[in-house]
Amino acid sequence: MANIITVNHYSYEKKEVEWLKQLANVITEPKKLLKILEIEDKYITKKSAKLNNIFPLRVPQSFINRMEKNKIKDPLLLQVLIQHQEFLKISGYTKDPLNEQQNKIPCLLHRYRNRIILLLKGGCAIHCRYCFRRYFPYQNNQGNKNNWKKALNYISSNNEINEIIFSGGDPLIAKDHELEWIISQLENISNLKKLRIHSRFPVVIPSRVTNKLCQILKKTRLKIILVTHINHSQEINEELFDAISKLKRIGVTLFNQSVLLKGINDDLESLMKLNNTLFDIGIFPYYLHMLDKVQGTSHFYVTKYKAIKLLKQLSSRVSGYIVPKLIENSQNIKITLNNRN
Repeated sequence: MANIITVNHYSYEKKEVEWLKQLANVITEPKKLLKILEIEDKYITKKSAKLNNIFPLRVPQSFINRMEKNKIKDPLLLQVLIQHQEFLKISGYTKDPLNEQQNKIPCLLHRYRNRIILLLKGGCAIHCRYCFRRYFPYQNNQGNKNNWKKALNYISSNNEINEIIFSGGDPLIAKDHELEWIISQLENISNLKKLRIHSRFPVVIPSRVTNKLCQILKKTRLKIILVTHINHSQEINEELFDAISKLKRIGVTLFNQSVLLKGINDDLESLMKLNNTLFDIGIFPYYLHMLDKVQGTSHFYVTKYKAIKLLKQLSSRVSGYIVPKLIENSQNIKITLNNRN
């Protein structure tokens, strides 16, 4: 089984930036996490300990700081804490719900005619328990120059591709000099016009938005779109606002995608507060995803009936531009559910 990250192997030197230090010190032990939050460790079972060897806990201190102490049902904690339900094998839940694991070129997923996904890196700052790529074979898709060059050759040979999407893992786990190199290579491909970056880093370790990163994104000829992943308004704090403000000042277009998660954001008040707050800080609430049915995530599932009902209620309470598209992924297409009866 492919793990995204199994150990804390990120070292840092004094001259390296703060985000690397935070990355090197993420919490990986469930008992330690609960101790920080002043929660009894009775919620840690032998099964959850076993899961920590398969898809380990991984959460930065910055994200933990936004959790409420002594609250096992905290909406941020529930996104990262290993649950015994992850052992359940439910019909319809698979290890490859989007049929991504048979990609022919390492790190590349070409689902759509005019755009392509580059899995820039396999690592993440945080392990979300609902991750649809938790079983992805990153060992066969190493984010390195050798594989990036193969990807660049493929993109260069296909004139219909005008947008590249950096995904992962989390692409912003790449260091600034790596991003600078790959972006400079992409600029040489004339048909490319847009670079979209899907990242949780500005949320969980806001200091990742360094001055150097902003310089790299500002100087490129490519139109930069950054898609954050924020599921609950509690994730939004001053650090995130400062990071987003830096990106806005250099002209980055900002969208958000959320996942509808049972017990976390599947109620009207949570969705209203999340999407209003996103808009207030300058992020357009674009997508609300139905859960991708990856094995071990059934306890997060919200039914389509409830999801559509919630979006109708949301539409009646807020302006239309604050209502995200309700999306269901189906391998090579996205299905919009908002207007369904």
